[in-house]
Amino acid sequence: MLTLEDDALAKMRTETITLVTETGRHKITAEIARSPVQKARGLMFRTALGENEGMLFPHAKPQELTMWMRNTYISLDMIFIRGDGTVHRVAEETEPFSETIIASQGKVTAVLEMIAGSVRRLKIKPGDRVIHPHFKAKR
Repeated sequence: MLTLEDDALAKMRTETITLVTETGRHKITAEIARSPVQKARGLMFRTALGENEGMLFPHAKPQELTMWMRNTYISLDMIFIRGDGTVHRVAEETEPFSETIIASQGKVTAVLEMIAGSVRRLKIKPGDRVIHPHFKAKR
């Protein structure tokens, strides 16, 4: 029998995110964690994540965001993104199962989690762009 939590996770939508870095435009297939249950669960208990896959944690207003790796089996790269789609900060190769807080260190509206090594492979750095309907580009 499905619980409400299982049902909320099962309905997580997948959308395309484009990362624009010095190495070009990279299409990422990302699950979108919209509900509080989805955001709390994130990538916990997953044992694999593809090279061009991830999970986006969007928030309605700019704020200091914090993440951790509780119950997360795989190392992740975390990309903290401002409301206009600019990469604010990256945290590379986070430690599985760690409860150490990983903070955005500034106001952002989303975090994109990808498999560890993605930041290095795609050369993602602060100032790069993320294209997705959640982000409102500067005019």
